[in-house]
Amino acid sequence: MSTTAVSMAATPTRRSLLRIYWLEGKFELFKLVRMPAYIVPTIAFPVMFYILFGLSLPTGDFDMASYLIATYGAFGVIGVALFGFGVGVAVERGQGWMLLKRATPMPPLAYFTAKMAVSLVFSFVIVLLLGLLGVFFGGVRLELATWLILGCTLLAGSLPFCAFGLALGYLSGPNGAPGLVNLIYLPSAFASGLWIPIQVLPSFFQKVAVVLPPYHLGQLALKSLDADAGQPVALHVMALTLFGIGSLLIALIAYRRDAGKTYG
Repeated sequence: MSTTAVSMAATPTRRSLLRIYWLEGKFELFKLVRMPAYIVPTIAFPVMFYILFGLSLPTGDFDMASYLIATYGAFGVIGVALFGFGVGVAVERGQGWMLLKRATPMPPLAYFTAKMAVSLVFSFVIVLLLGLLGVFFGGVRLELATWLILGCTLLAGSLPFCAFGLALGYLSGPNGAPGLVNLIYLPSAFASGLWIPIQVLPSFFQKVAVVLPPYHLGQLALKSLDADAGQPVALHVMALTLFGIGSLLIALIAYRRDAGKTYG
């Protein structure tokens, strides 16, 4: 058999590529569903916090139940992105899965696309659960258009954090990744006003928050409820876009460096 024939046989067809993408996403979803270490921090925590602070505390005239759907929604989708990409990629690198996948005809983009798609699925689940809790137990009443804008904002806003998680996954080892993600994720979420309204935080945190990406996602989500701090939408979109592009560039550099170490 000629070299050209071998090359053609090893190159996936369009149909087989679609199947590769589908199977990669399917098994990524099955894998995470069976991992309590992923489900608990990404889905249970934002839901539990919303029940404790959004539904249980007396708030007077302040509509805490609606407000915290937006901020805990942002908190939840960020966690999905950081743990799914940051911890997931770091662990799989440590187990040698990345080396194995590079040795197959599977395009690298299928691996990352599957993780991003599954991240969006879990993000949708979090937003849906928070919405159901707010409607049935918190008396939240929003227009359908508002729900759609809020949901789409949170899902789209999670993408820059997927890129950031990918960068963390290639910059950290399997043992250090969970600690590194938590070290960045939890303090930045608190300082950005995602746990409690930014207005009640000390002035120091209010000043620091504007340079934190979670703050901008939270403000975009709150904008759909007319409960944000009043800054322009363009400011938040630009901040998240630059954050995502910068994270993606770092991830690409780290990916190439990792591939060079593997093969060279």
